[in-house]
Amino acid sequence: MEPTLSENQKNLGALIHISTFSKYFFPFANFFAPLLLWTLNKEKPFVDHHGKEAINFQLSLLVYTLLIGLLCIPFFLMFVTDFVSLIETIEHTTHHVTFNEVSNLTGIVTLFGIAALLLFGLFVLELYAVISAAVKASKGESYKYPLSIPFIKTTNPVLAGTNQQENEHTS
Repeated sequence: MEPTLSENQKNLGALIHISTFSKYFFPFANFFAPLLLWTLNKEKPFVDHHGKEAINFQLSLLVYTLLIGLLCIPFFLMFVTDFVSLIETIEHTTHHVTFNEVSNLTGIVTLFGIAALLLFGLFVLELYAVISAAVKASKGESYKYPLSIPFIKTTNPVLAGTNQQENEHTS
């Protein structure tokens, strides 16, 4: 027996996902907005599932962003010495900078290019996944985010709703 979902539950599920975009207006709102919506409505299995998924995905994106930043630190420290020596060279030899001295910057440019590409990839993934999750929730369907680390254990809302209804009928 499949549980029937109200339009309110579907809208709440979609709103939880869409609320993660509030981070573009307020710092850390991508955590607080879905967390608030989820905690106020987590007794409903469908909303509980979508709330946990949204929060897990946002935490996963934070972890991936921090990892990209941490991976860049050692390379940045290696290349910053080259950059400082290039600046000193430019100051001492005005109007006489050779290609060899400028090529030292290619490491920094390459590093930041790769980091920017990875961060842009995370941004595109987030846009795609959050919009897909909101659409699925508005249709009353379950959604599992790609590359999401399960910090909070999620359950299938259909099975959870069925079990809850069975428990209500047996009581």
